[in-house]
Amino acid sequence: MIAYPTSGSKKKKNNLDQFEGYYASVVYAFFQGLGLEVKAENYTNKGRIDLVITYNDKVYILEFKVLKNGEKQQKASEALKQKDYVDKYKAKAKELYLVGIDFSTEIRNISNFDWEKVK
Repeated sequence: MIAYPTSGSKKKKNNLDQFEGYYASVVYAFFQGLGLEVKAENYTNKGRIDLVITYNDKVYILEFKVLKNGEKQQKASEALKQKDYVDKYKAKAKELYLVGIDFSTEIRNISNFDWEKVK
């Protein structure tokens, strides 16, 4: 998932892959390109939702976390549950999904993908 350096040097020129915003922007661009309603950094009274995707009467709440230095625990799905982000959309959506995606800098890929239908 994380691109390798493209120059002749093996040395990385930036550390964008260390930040969840990097991954959120890639996912945002993909779903926005499909013509879906996408909101990034959506504010609630308990924090900011990384990404909200609305399709018909369905709402998908996405949380991204970057795991560093061999971390293994699932962070994104736990953050979604702790912050009760669903409260903002319970009345509006016929179907509501929580999607947690953890990215590992060690394996340079998605280390965990978890989803749950809450409504």
